[in-house]
Amino acid sequence: MDKQLANQRMNPAILNNTLMLVPVTEKNLEQYVSVGVKSYCEHYLHLWENEDPTPYISHGLTKEVVERELKNPNAINYLVNLNEETVGILKLVKNCGIDEISDADALKAEKIYLLKEHSGKGIGKEILQFIEETARSLNKKIVWLDAMQKGKPVHFYQKNGYVIKRESEVVLPNAKPSEKPMWILTKAL
Repeated sequence: MDKQLANQRMNPAILNNTLMLVPVTEKNLEQYVSVGVKSYCEHYLHLWENEDPTPYISHGLTKEVVERELKNPNAINYLVNLNEETVGILKLVKNCGIDEISDADALKAEKIYLLKEHSGKGIGKEILQFIEETARSLNKKIVWLDAMQKGKPVHFYQKNGYVIKRESEVVLPNAKPSEKPMWILTKAL
C-alpha cells in the first residue's frame, strides 16, 4: 500500500472546524454500518418492493461486507463526523474505471450518505470537494458516481460540476422497475 493511501486510511481528514472524515477501522466499523443503514433507509426505501432494502443492505452495508472492504487496498471508507457526532458515511474506490476510462484514471465515489436531518446543510458539497482533492492527489483525471434519475441528488451533483455520462440502473433484485433508472455522472479534474 502506498504511503499516501496508508495515510488516508489512518488519519482523519478535517474539512472545517466542525466537519471531519474519520477512516473506518475494526473499532468504528459498527458505527459505519449503523449510520450507513439508517441514512440509506431514510432516503431510499421507496426504491424497493415493500420498502424492504434488504437486497442493497446485504450487498453493501453489512459488517462482513465492510470488513472485506477494509482489507481491500482499493476501498477507502469514512465516517462523516459533525462536532464528533457521526452524521453520514463515505466510501471511495481508488482505482475504478468506467467504460473507456481506465482504472488508473478514475476514482469512484460509491457511497455518500448523510442522515436526513443533516442533508441540505453544505456537508455534501464539502465531501465532494474532499473527494475531488483525494482524486487529484492520486493523479486521477475523473471522479464518477451513480445517482438515481429521480430525486434531488442528481441536481446537486450537476450543480457541483458533474455531467451525465450515460444511463445505468439498479441491478439488485426487488428494486421497483419504475425506480431502477440511474445516471452515471462524471467530473473531469
